[in-house]
Amino acid sequence: MENLTQQKCTACHKDAPRVTEEEVAQLKPQIPDWEIVEHDGVAHLERTYKFDDFLQALDFTCRVGAEAEQEGHHPALLTEWGKVKVSWWTHAIEGLHRNDFIMAAKTDQVLTGQ
Repeated sequence: MENLTQQKCTACHKDAPRVTEEEVAQLKPQIPDWEIVEHDGVAHLERTYKFDDFLQALDFTCRVGAEAEQEGHHPALLTEWGKVKVSWWTHAIEGLHRNDFIMAAKTDQVLTGQ
């Protein structure tokens, strides 16, 4: 299977399919530190990153935002002192799409600077 960080997001519309349980089983091992959680019945990928101070957290937030803008797929970002919570889901389908897994992997890549 192709590495998620090498893939590009595709345009998503309200009829796009959500990932299946089989797809989740294939994709999730590439983003082991992410959790699948539900908010108001909608599945999200979430991870909280820890930093030494607010400026490091803010810098990470900005770099994730730039990657999101480049891919045309945008997360919820909560930046606090020493941490950033990132949530990916696809609004149009009210659930998880392959794009969310791609962007979770790219978010991890932003952290490592690869």
